[in-house]
Amino acid sequence: MSNTHPPRCRSCGATELRPVIDLGRTPLANALLTAEQLEGPEAAYPLEVVFCPACTLVQITETVPPEQLFREYFYLSSFSDTLLRHAEAIAGELKTSRHLDRDSLVIEIASNDGYLLQYYKQAGIPVLGIEPATNIARVAQEERGIPTISEFFGPALAAELSQQGKRADVIHANNVLAHVADLNGFVSGLAALLKDDGVAVIEVPYVKDMIDRTEFDTIYHEHLCYFSLTTLEQLFRRHDLAIQDVERLPIHGGTLRIYAVKISAAREQSPSPVTLQLLANEKAWAGEFEYYRGFRESVDRLRKELVTLLRDLKAEGKTIAV
Repeated sequence: MSNTHPPRCRSCGATELRPVIDLGRTPLANALLTAEQLEGPEAAYPLEVVFCPACTLVQITETVPPEQLFREYFYLSSFSDTLLRHAEAIAGELKTSRHLDRDSLVIEIASNDGYLLQYYKQAGIPVLGIEPATNIARVAQEERGIPTISEFFGPALAAELSQQGKRADVIHANNVLAHVADLNGFVSGLAALLKDDGVAVIEVPYVKDMIDRTEFDTIYHEHLCYFSLTTLEQLFRRHDLAIQDVERLPIHGGTLRIYAVKISAAREQSPSPVTLQLLANEKAWAGEFEYYRGFRESVDRLRKELVTLLRDLKAEGKTIAV
């Protein structure tokens, strides 16, 4: 996205993007340096957040190649007890509500070390993980016995799996849509991989929580997009998927969990009252640039307060350790 002038919206392709905040050039958040690398220059990339008035998507303008970010990854989801409880709960809920059994198939995109799919596997439900980080895919297969494809997900892989008869009753994609440069390719892949009566369960960071809580620390190069339900509804409908239900979750600083089905299946059931209410609530702010501009002012204020505090501590002769 950074090489195109002007940049285009990652969802709708519009070019009239409005600047929200520029955090300058920063190093990659998870690129931990070795002792040998400390003496050399560290690569830094622009970190600018913009707003698309056409479809309301909040996004950064820079795209660091995913091969650089995700082929070798150091975060194992199983390290977090909170995340494991979160995963076990949703797996149990869907096993019951979707009547999953040994004839079903659950696929997770960005399946990490099998932290979620293990709960389906334990219940005798066939699973398939898709995880581009080769080191982590190996952990999922060797330690948990989760069949895992170590590739980036997109339309080509979805078509290949679909042709092999591997269409899913449930597709999970937790905290991955925000990492995807080609949003339309990813969502079209979901539609191709989903059975006609299947459900895609997607978790994304909720932009309202980020703005209201001034969570600028959640802005980094892996997170290309920050979603509202309004944005997601337009994106999914473009690929014949309808959002049937939504939940707001506290995990990861504020998350939306959406349940999307094929529009052909959605005709039999209208969206949940919660979904309709949240879409109605978002009309007051999701498309209003002033709402996002207030975020920049809040971050500037926090920055000034922190710099003042550090200067005062230094003047007092205090030691600051980071």
